[in-house]
Amino acid sequence: MNARISIAIAALSLLAGCKSQEPVSGSVQDVVEVCATVTAVDLPHRLLTLKGQEGVEVVVEAGPAVQNLGQVHVGDTVAVSYTAAVSWRVRSPGEGGPGITTRAGVEKAKPGEKPAASVGGSVTLTATITAIDPAEGTVALTGPAGNTVVLQPRDPANLHKVKVGELVDITYSEALAASVRPVAKPK
Repeated sequence: MNARISIAIAALSLLAGCKSQEPVSGSVQDVVEVCATVTAVDLPHRLLTLKGQEGVEVVVEAGPAVQNLGQVHVGDTVAVSYTAAVSWRVRSPGEGGPGITTRAGVEKAKPGEKPAASVGGSVTLTATITAIDPAEGTVALTGPAGNTVVLQPRDPANLHKVKVGELVDITYSEALAASVRPVAKPK
């Protein structure tokens, strides 16, 4: 979890250049999508052979959480999407205090549907602005454990939009979704 928090704090330095008005906030996300074709199905061993767009084949085991594996057939397409995002917003000190919160969730296909699932989670770190140095173009954030990080926003003019004592919520989110699509019928 500390690596995720460090990533989120580092990302804040990139995001601090956003030119938004009240409330001060921003976000960035990255999405990677991959598709592969099912070339073999071994139901007794719960194995699928998938061929990627580059022609490379891999065998993957569908764990017990994968429902409806019998609905997968040779020629079907497996689509996987991975999303990572960082968002932040500044709020007044009266709206809470420093802390860390986490969320996680899983969704699965319904009985009879092609297999599909998504899993995701997020970590939100709330830090306090403890110093602003316009001359150096930096802001200091102190987290719930007392750790202080000094950041230099891309646009130092944004330092005039925040005050010492305000809180910054930094949320790092990840989601992975996979689904099986039937092979397209020729027309």
